[in-house]
Amino acid sequence: MKKLVILTGAGMSAESGIKTFRDSGGLWEQYKVEEVASIEGWYRNPDLVQKFYNERRRQLENAVPNSGHTGLVELEKLFDVHIITQNVDDLHERAGSRSVLHLHGLLTQARSSNNPYEILDIGCRDILPGEKAPDGTPLRPNIVWFGEAVPAMEKAADIASKADLFAVIGTSLNVYPAAGLIHYVLVNTPVFLIDPKPVTVYTNHKVDYIAEGAGKGVVILAEKLKKVAS
Repeated sequence: MKKLVILTGAGMSAESGIKTFRDSGGLWEQYKVEEVASIEGWYRNPDLVQKFYNERRRQLENAVPNSGHTGLVELEKLFDVHIITQNVDDLHERAGSRSVLHLHGLLTQARSSNNPYEILDIGCRDILPGEKAPDGTPLRPNIVWFGEAVPAMEKAADIASKADLFAVIGTSLNVYPAAGLIHYVLVNTPVFLIDPKPVTVYTNHKVDYIAEGAGKGVVILAEKLKKVAS
């Protein structure tokens, strides 16, 4: 069974009603990235950061996986599927995907401010003002912010390097270090990219571009993969 590695970004969850930062009406228009998605923002105003991620969890609680998510689960019947996601929602897991690596953390988890490996599952509830981790430090969202290392990158790079097929869904490949994963994919590996907007990919790979959203795009991807793998 061929190994299919899929890198997903915000566009993967857009059809589930999860707001993105960069689109019109997105979160960048309501919040500045340095205020709510940076380690400096956390030090400066932890109450605002907690408020922001509490809101994101409430939004996530009512979201459901879209046809793109469920389409990727169907591909597990034909391929050894591994998903690497930049998204902090759990919609891949809710849809039934069995191998999901979160590069930027997970909304439904919180962690110690001191120890990134002391993680608590909190579901979609709020983190309360002054709430502490078991080690006594402030409980914070288990999110990798700008200015912080991405602990899962080494594992992600290893997964990408072993791909027989590689697909990118709903990400512009402009956010590093995640965008650099394509450079770990062997140059003769078929690469597919699903995004309704034009995306410039700086790579030596031949990229099969599918100009659709996640739902329709995954249907087209499945047909293309079947031909490649047959």
